[in-house]
Amino acid sequence: MALNPYLIFNGNGREAALYYAQVFGTAEPQILTYGSMHADGIPEEAKDLVMHTYLDIAGNKLMICDTYPGSPYRQGNNFTIAYVSRDEAAIRDAFEKLKKDGKVEMEIQETPWSKAYGSVNDSGQSVQRNQGGFPGAEGRLYACAHRKENRHG
Repeated sequence: MALNPYLIFNGNGREAALYYAQVFGTAEPQILTYGSMHADGIPEEAKDLVMHTYLDIAGNKLMICDTYPGSPYRQGNNFTIAYVSRDEAAIRDAFEKLKKDGKVEMEIQETPWSKAYGSVNDSGQSVQRNQGGFPGAEGRLYACAHRKENRHG
């Protein structure tokens, strides 16, 4: 059984999915839209919104969708996504890409628990550079490259 994070956006899920695919070097995701699944009777503004997509990142799924127009949407800042890998180069690459428009809380560095550990608050700055972020991505990414002797994860 797996637990997968599901990020819900307010109209820019496609942009976020494509951006994160580039950051983490994954294949471009297949995107199901509300219009492709429920073409009859849905509002025009909902047809191109993301009903569901996911990225396979380091063997885990990051799922993404847009909220349906008229449904309640609440922007939050209470989540963190940890990108954990034994591939230090992949960790550093993703961190560098995210920090370009994000806010580094802790520069990537060696710590007692990791060869490469850092924290960047993406806050969506990476996707909507000119609009101050995208709703629903008010969180941070921790990058952690495990030491060989670490038995956790």
